[in-house]
Amino acid sequence: MTAPNARHSSRGRWLAVVLYAVAMAWVESAVVLYLRTLSNRLDPHQTEPLPLVAGLARAEVIREAATLIMLAAVGWLAGREWRTRFGYFLVAFGVWDIFYYVFLKPLTGWPNSVLDWDVLFLIPLPWWGPVLAPVLIAALMVLFGTLVTQFTVGAETPWPRWPSGVAFGVGVALALYVFMADALHLPEKSEAALRQMLPTRFPWPLFDLALLLMAVPVLEVGRRVWPPRVAAGAPGLGESA
Repeated sequence: MTAPNARHSSRGRWLAVVLYAVAMAWVESAVVLYLRTLSNRLDPHQTEPLPLVAGLARAEVIREAATLIMLAAVGWLAGREWRTRFGYFLVAFGVWDIFYYVFLKPLTGWPNSVLDWDVLFLIPLPWWGPVLAPVLIAALMVLFGTLVTQFTVGAETPWPRWPSGVAFGVGVALALYVFMADALHLPEKSEAALRQMLPTRFPWPLFDLALLLMAVPVLEVGRRVWPPRVAAGAPGLGESA
């Protein structure tokens, strides 16, 4: 059984990571409000998603990279070894992504539904997809990160076996392809061409397959965590030293 102080410590770190991610989501939503107001693009499913201002596209790409660094940094500080650090990073990323859309609605009136298209990311090419798609992935990230950081199997941090890791990797690659497919198929990858690109059809069956593959390690870790806890009647919370 994990010591009570260890359980409280891991819960406190999880809560701190979640609060940090929620605050980051508000900052991100506010920045997007400014950009979309400047470009008259509160609904992003239009050509020229960024204002034609010199250096703005580069600044936006660097801002996205900086966001990833900030999320990774809080995960590194919260975790005690690489598995829990990665888990906290996933919790931070998933909560940030979900609350980004939660906050956009009162700030901008968008999205109108979870099926509205959005420019999800710009690195290395523009990612396009309905809001529901990244939110589903973000929910998986939060669930997996919580399982890894808040539970133990014996004295070990629960972690998927390599077949699940392979399934996850294939799922990630497939999801990235789905999001960037339209940009990848453009005959010319210039900034002007990418600005004019406007996807209209999302390949849901392919995305569903990607999501299912990414869920494999979550299901494995969940099955390893919960049955022993029920059988032993132990809380099993906390993380390994």
